[in-house]
Amino acid sequence: MSGPSSRTRQISLFAIVGLLLVLGLGQSFHRHYSYDVPWIPGVEKSVWSIEARIQFIARNQPVSVNLRRPTDQAGFSVLDESGASPGYGLNFIDDAGLPIAQWTVREANGRQTLFYRVEVLERDGSAGDFEEEPPPSLQPPSWQEPYATAVESVLDRAISLSADPFSLTRQLLSQFREAGRQQNEQLLMELAGENNLSDLLADMLQSRGIPATTAYGLVLEDGRRRQHLKPMLRVWDADRSEVFPLSLETNERSLPLMLWQPTRGYVLELNGGFGSDLSFSMLRSELTSYGQVASSLGEADNWLGFSIHALPIEEQAMFKTILLLPIGALVVCILRIFVGLRTSGTFMPVLIALAFIETSLVTGLVGFLLVVAVGLMIRSYMSHLNLLLVARISAVIITVITIIAIFSVFSYRVGLAEGLKITFFPMIILSWTVERMSILWEEEGWREVAIQGSGSLATAVAAYLAMTNPLIRHLSFNFIGLQFVALALIMLLGSYTGYRLLELRRFSAFSRRSD
Repeated sequence: MSGPSSRTRQISLFAIVGLLLVLGLGQSFHRHYSYDVPWIPGVEKSVWSIEARIQFIARNQPVSVNLRRPTDQAGFSVLDESGASPGYGLNFIDDAGLPIAQWTVREANGRQTLFYRVEVLERDGSAGDFEEEPPPSLQPPSWQEPYATAVESVLDRAISLSADPFSLTRQLLSQFREAGRQQNEQLLMELAGENNLSDLLADMLQSRGIPATTAYGLVLEDGRRRQHLKPMLRVWDADRSEVFPLSLETNERSLPLMLWQPTRGYVLELNGGFGSDLSFSMLRSELTSYGQVASSLGEADNWLGFSIHALPIEEQAMFKTILLLPIGALVVCILRIFVGLRTSGTFMPVLIALAFIETSLVTGLVGFLLVVAVGLMIRSYMSHLNLLLVARISAVIITVITIIAIFSVFSYRVGLAEGLKITFFPMIILSWTVERMSILWEEEGWREVAIQGSGSLATAVAAYLAMTNPLIRHLSFNFIGLQFVALALIMLLGSYTGYRLLELRRFSAFSRRSD
């Protein structure tokens, strides 16, 4: 039975390559847009340290304090939470689905001060996985006259000038601004007061079947102290919601705004005391390493967003180097298959490049050439002793170790600290390189040794430059899906059957003849 045709194999290859590209690029774009992972290293991320200060007077009885806690939302992710409350028990719990920080004590008297601190990562746009708050249940209010007539008149005017719940809300806000108030708006403002405008507007929208509620947010500005929450109006249109600030000052409109209490309900609840006051202070810090915050984002729960950051630090450091190996393999494939360089061993240059990463390029090149050259001289002498292969390689290993030891001691004595880095070279790699070069010398001559040796070093240097590039290191570590992309490119290179670039010199005579 004959095997599959060449065309069938080609179709299968391109199908696999296409699948790998879709998986790799899809996972990478998902991590960037869903988790806000930057494409380039060094991108600064703002982390806000927000401290809530609660003060009240206790009545010499059991005290319970509940503070609403912020959650992940569009543009922000909560990294860490803590509290300072001497003598109090502190727990982070859910109260009927509402996340709260709860302080409790059996007995307290006099002025009390409690602290809650949260670290929040500012993210781009709507990046991040978070649950959109469901719209509140409709509870249409009722007004007495003459307020009921005023409400209907204001709503009818706004509806005629709007197209959807969001534009209706903007129109209402413009009508209630001081410069645009008419008689009906002024009457309703007297009913609600300036501080309760959000409740009034929410009730008006609810009366027309539009889910709306009062929310409270915090304007984030570096170094601000003793700030208070700002009332806002949150309106839903189907499953989407939009927040409309009501009382922001001119200099606050361009600042980040984080929802502290996204739905109607209490922000602070105090039992066993009176005279409560809630204020906020905040500081901003800049992080340039995504790894400093990635482990706190809970990405391991999503298979599309999984990353090495979920592992312990020791394993992360190990994988940071391991994930560079496909890059080195891709470089080797390009130089061997497409360019036509000949190397000693297929992927020996990648292992040499890894050693260069540990030693630095110049020190690694000098040390490698020195050890291999001396090893070849000693190996050529051993070939006259007719030793068996295992004994010969073992002898070469011991010789390489001795050469490295002598070189390191000599470098230390003359004050060349860089020479000590040669110990990072894997002994087996050096020994096997010496053995292969020696056999090649005996079988093909010194010319072939020079060609393959120089090709190996050139490939190792190219792999080293690629594997130490900051952008490549960043992408390979933070976008694990790019490993599929590297595999797809290697498979495409594996199907190349054309001329290698170095083989084109054979046709140089034709070009000279045509001239």
